[in-house]
Amino acid sequence: MDFGATLLPILASGLAVGAIYALIGVTYNTMYSTSRVMSFTSGQLGMLGGVLGSLFILRLGMPLIVGFVLTIMACAIVGVVTEFIAVRPVLKSLDQHLYVLSTLALALMIQQFTAIEWSTEPQPFPRLFGLGSGSFDEKFWLPVAACAFTIGALELMQRHTLVGRAFLAVSEDNFAARSLGLPERNLRIASYALAGAIGGLAGFAGGELMLAFFANGGQYNFYGFVPVALGGLGNNRGSIVGGLALGLFQQAANFLVGGVFASVAVFIAFIIVLLAAPQGLFGTSTARRV
Repeated sequence: MDFGATLLPILASGLAVGAIYALIGVTYNTMYSTSRVMSFTSGQLGMLGGVLGSLFILRLGMPLIVGFVLTIMACAIVGVVTEFIAVRPVLKSLDQHLYVLSTLALALMIQQFTAIEWSTEPQPFPRLFGLGSGSFDEKFWLPVAACAFTIGALELMQRHTLVGRAFLAVSEDNFAARSLGLPERNLRIASYALAGAIGGLAGFAGGELMLAFFANGGQYNFYGFVPVALGGLGNNRGSIVGGLALGLFQQAANFLVGGVFASVAVFIAFIIVLLAAPQGLFGTSTARRV
């Protein structure tokens, strides 16, 4: 067996899938940062990125840039709808964790509506640029490029813009931010729109690899949550590292044991890491002063 010929496809597919999971993890974090809500619509946003991209570009024949912009805008709107419908009504009862039911219910509605109106079978996603082949095909490096672009853009926004610093202030202490006159509600809506765009970008960039499939939403929900747990809730850098590590581990397990045993291996590794580091590999325990 040629070890190099085997290792390269595992690395290529592992980094690509891991980048998608990492972006879904960043979607979770972006929503959580301003609302303290883990929204289970995050995976559905990734699913919609692939489905809408295929709809606009393949079925409706729109130019690539137009289809991409419309996909990101539509996912951002879904993010805002999530805030209005599933998050805002339960913000006063966060201690009861009602958001688990409200966001999960909305996620299931989105998934079922997509299955009815789109298809219950995986549909092709358009080849975007026609670059590369083999392990260097664009379907492998596009998700990685999208992931790198997203984390870089978020870092620049948080460090060099007033909106980014306002996001950080609300995420650190929303009560203090509100007392300083920051528009907490508007910032929360903006963060959900941003999260929708990030989720849509994840699904669009990974469309060639994962196809346009309504069931991707559930897969993204779980495997996108794993990087959040591994990297520490609210830690985007940790989510990126956790997502890439998860993708590599999953693809290696698929090659070595395959089938359902690969998923079992992911579960076992996930549980072991959380037992060793309950706050995540990059998370820190927090204490509230009263």
